[in-house]
Amino acid sequence: MLTPAQAAALRHVRDAALRDRPAALAVIEGYLAGSGAAYRAEEVVAAVAAHGRLTLNFHPDRLLRDGRTVAEALDREGVYRSQFETGISNGGLTAFPGGDRDRWEEALFGGAYQRPGVPPTERPKYGGLNLLDHPDGACPRFGSCHLRLRPAALARATFCFGDSHLGPKDLGTTTVFEPVLAALLAATAETGISLGVAGMNTGTLLRTLLRRRERASDAAGRALDDYIEAQVHGEVSLARDVEAVVVDPSFRGTVEGRILAGLARRHGFALCWHTGFELPVDGVDAEFRGPAIPPLAARVHAEFARPGEPVHAALIGRAAASVVREPQRWADRGPTEVTLQHLKQLWHVLVRFGVPAAG
Repeated sequence: MLTPAQAAALRHVRDAALRDRPAALAVIEGYLAGSGAAYRAEEVVAAVAAHGRLTLNFHPDRLLRDGRTVAEALDREGVYRSQFETGISNGGLTAFPGGDRDRWEEALFGGAYQRPGVPPTERPKYGGLNLLDHPDGACPRFGSCHLRLRPAALARATFCFGDSHLGPKDLGTTTVFEPVLAALLAATAETGISLGVAGMNTGTLLRTLLRRRERASDAAGRALDDYIEAQVHGEVSLARDVEAVVVDPSFRGTVEGRILAGLARRHGFALCWHTGFELPVDGVDAEFRGPAIPPLAARVHAEFARPGEPVHAALIGRAAASVVREPQRWADRGPTEVTLQHLKQLWHVLVRFGVPAAG
């Protein structure tokens, strides 16, 4: 059941998408004509609704303001919370009244969440629309693990092509998805990359969406920037809304891994493992996220790795917890928020260049 603010936000995006639908349909028809197959726009939109899955990526070992990990909070509360509630972010921490995310949401949802009396618990939860079945989720930049939601959640989701902090104009819902699809097809044609997959043209993408050939790949999507963002309005209940939790293999045998397995058993959804990302410490790229990242990786590895262990998600998480719990240990690197940002960037390097976990 949506609150009045949540219903207004969903309605605002749907109205914007309806306004832009005719122009978007013209764009889609052009790409369909060029694909060499007799597809219809409504078939593609229907396939998105039928096969797309919402994924909410998260790091299970990050610490909340009260000292609990994300996994512990999920275990205790049984719901997935937004940045406005948790006070942590795997992007930019700007979720407060007057902050950047507050302003983005005001523009995106027509001020629905800025109305007097609307509490932080009503804010949307951010994830992505996984159209190509990427095992690492739609938006791995935001976390090593993800919740895959049941199809019913699609009805209360809104979408934009690209990240909402960029002020996207191509918005949609599952019933009025054409503006987002048009933007996706245009970007695919321009870059040859679609939802993280290189070498993808619009014809291949359309065939994949319609399931007239096998999925694009069983390999990780690594979609750091090229994704369809989803905003899920209303509560995300583990018991009601989650189809599976998909976990990075570096959490096997850890406290977080056991908590997530327990959640799956208790709430009756699947526990899955993707192939993960890992790198030798001397294989961390110095160009992709800047020269500060390789020395940070070396320090993290020297202080927190076990013998023979590569750089992986759980190792970065150990360092992130240390930065929060014992900031004096990291004072030589500057402000805590800078070090945490660099650890996020180390994760991005791992997603971009990491290889599947051994064994």
